[in-house]
Amino acid sequence: MRKYEGVIVLNTKGQEDSIEKMISDVGREIEAEGAKLEQIDKLGRHKFAYNARHLDEGFYVNFQFQADATTLPKLQNRLKLNPIVHLQNYHRKG
Repeated sequence: MRKYEGVIVLNTKGQEDSIEKMISDVGREIEAEGAKLEQIDKLGRHKFAYNARHLDEGFYVNFQFQADATTLPKLQNRLKLNPIVHLQNYHRKG
């Protein structure tokens, strides 16, 4: 198992009241791919430098987790299909 950190930008357009639910849904998807969540940090809402795919802003969340090397590509593909995930970026820790 390797340690990873992933910053995920949530598309909250029209769903501002359900941010907690959105974060827990993404966390469940991460765990469904076999990863073990260690920490979730809410980084808050930030405006984009440019209008990205018809969005002006997103809610940033930092997920820290442990997973096998084969899990990360599966996770990225799974979250690409989730309409609440606007952007995702991962890197290996340590």
